[in-house]
Amino acid sequence: MKLTVALVTAFVTALCFSLSGAASAQQHRAPADEPVVVELFTSQGCSSCPPADALLKKLAEREDVLALALHVDYWDYIGWKDIFASPVHTNRQKGYAQVGGRRMIYTPQMIVMGYQDVSGGDAMALAEAIAAHQTTPRPVALEVRRGDGQILVSLKPREVLPDQPVSIQIVRYTALKTVDIARGELAGHRLDYANVVDDLQHVKMWDGQQAIEFTVDFDGALPAAVLVQQSPFGTVLAARRIE
Repeated sequence: MKLTVALVTAFVTALCFSLSGAASAQQHRAPADEPVVVELFTSQGCSSCPPADALLKKLAEREDVLALALHVDYWDYIGWKDIFASPVHTNRQKGYAQVGGRRMIYTPQMIVMGYQDVSGGDAMALAEAIAAHQTTPRPVALEVRRGDGQILVSLKPREVLPDQPVSIQIVRYTALKTVDIARGELAGHRLDYANVVDDLQHVKMWDGQQAIEFTVDFDGALPAAVLVQQSPFGTVLAARRIE
């Protein structure tokens, strides 16, 4: 699919309309401290990705959604190396596919709350997924307090969780980056990328059974969030931005 300004504009307009319509139809929306996590697997070498990238940029403006762009490296061979790509992101996408019983990975792909697979081009499915998760209580209560060079993380199960380990992760991301693409399928385009993941670090395992509290060294100015996820690539049980 060839990129055109009209295509991107039409896609994002329709998608934002769908998102706002689905959200307004709900009686309850998740508070800003319990956002719906949407991970976009994308690439600067993928000609079908710019509409989904533009959508994520709109989602990044919402307090009730934690939108994250994870650039993968498996399209780098077709003429342009994605400067944000990481094999860690590719492995995460492969992990989601394996756990979800999917035989292939693709771009653009959205993973909502760690398990729901949505094509980056399916406006209505994404809107419905976000709206549904806004009405679903989080099974884990997560509190994050930032101090001098550290964050204090508090976790408490709200329900009986599956008997499997839970991974506590810190994700750091850059709010906006602009790239001039010189080669490949998107050659000649200047594109904006929102909430580009720079680092995704596992910091602790938890059994999910008892309340715990612990500290993690943390500094730097990049936006960041804590993810609580069934290990290794399961449901996101809770998420919170580090303020």
